[in-house]
Order: sequence, then structure tokens, then C-alpha cells
Amino acid sequence: MMNQRRGQVALNGKLAREVEMESYRKILLCYDGSREGRKALRQGANLALDLNAETHVLAVVDMRSSIAQSAGLLTDMACGRFEEAARDILQEGVEWLRERGLQAQGHFAFGHPIDEIAALAESLQVDLVVVGHRCRSGLARWWMGAGNTPLLDRVKCSILVAVCQAGESAEAEDEAAYAAKPVKAEAGA
Repeated sequence: MMNQRRGQVALNGKLAREVEMESYRKILLCYDGSREGRKALRQGANLALDLNAETHVLAVVDMRSSIAQSAGLLTDMACGRFEEAARDILQEGVEWLRERGLQAQGHFAFGHPIDEIAALAESLQVDLVVVGHRCRSGLARWWMGAGNTPLLDRVKCSILVAVCQAGESAEAEDEAAYAAKPVKAEAGA
């Protein structure tokens, strides 16, 4: 049974307080175009819409992993392609949010994702960072670094981790994306 006061839920006749989400006025969504990133974007968008929060999206190019993947033979042209791809991913995320009624500010950075997320979260003074996670792959590197201080210890705000289960299929993701598409009014309706 729901109590009429916002932020409270009655459970078995006892009153339990929910997290005071009203304090999430500025949200940073971390997006890299992966399945985990899309789930974080969706969950963050839903929360931002519900709370009418100022929304920011961050895409990070981690040149260390790019250089390692190229065996140290990364050319200027290849670096440019990495940057272009990351900027396209950022634009995709910002446009997806705008289609759903969120005016999001896009941010782009070069560096280690944990460092860049923590720095931007501090600079913007966000109340919530949203990242995706799936079994130490994908965006997991953004909130739990290998040998580095975890993102959890680097930011002063809350973190929402959107978890992709191993059995979560691409079909379920496509259905969720389709269901989230905005409905456009028909001409003359």
C-alpha cells in the first residue's frame, strides 16, 4: 500500500523511506554505444525525465587501450578515426535523449574513463553518475578499474549501475528501444 507522501512506501504496515531521489537534479550518463551503455542511457533517461534533472552525457576515448590493441602502431589517421567514432557515438546518445524530450549536454574526453568520469562529475557537481556493467566487460571498466582506484571511491555523488545480465538478449534490448520511441502525432489528428 502506497503512502500519499512522496518518497515513502508502506511495507507490511510499516513505513520505509525510499532513497530521496529528489536530490538528483544533475545527472551524468556515461555512454560508449555498447549494449551496457545503451541500457545505462535508457535507465538514466527514464530517471532524468521522472526527476526533470539536468542531463549530461560523456563519451571517453581511452587511447591507452586503442594503442595496446594496435600493438603501438597507431597512426594519426587511426587516432582521428577513433575520435570520429567516439564523437558519433556521443552524438547518437544525445540525439536519442532529445527524441525522448531530454535536453542533454554532450561531453567528449580523451583519457582513462575512470579519470575522465570522476573529473567531469566533480567539475559539473553532478548528483548522480549512471554507468553500465556486465561481468567485468563493457562499461565495467568505467566504475571498477583494473589496478586503479574504483570510480566508487573517486566521486562524491551516487552511482547508478545499469546491469546487463548474461542471458539478456539483443532482442529484449530492441523491444525496449522500440517501446521507448516517442509517439509522433499524426497530421490532422
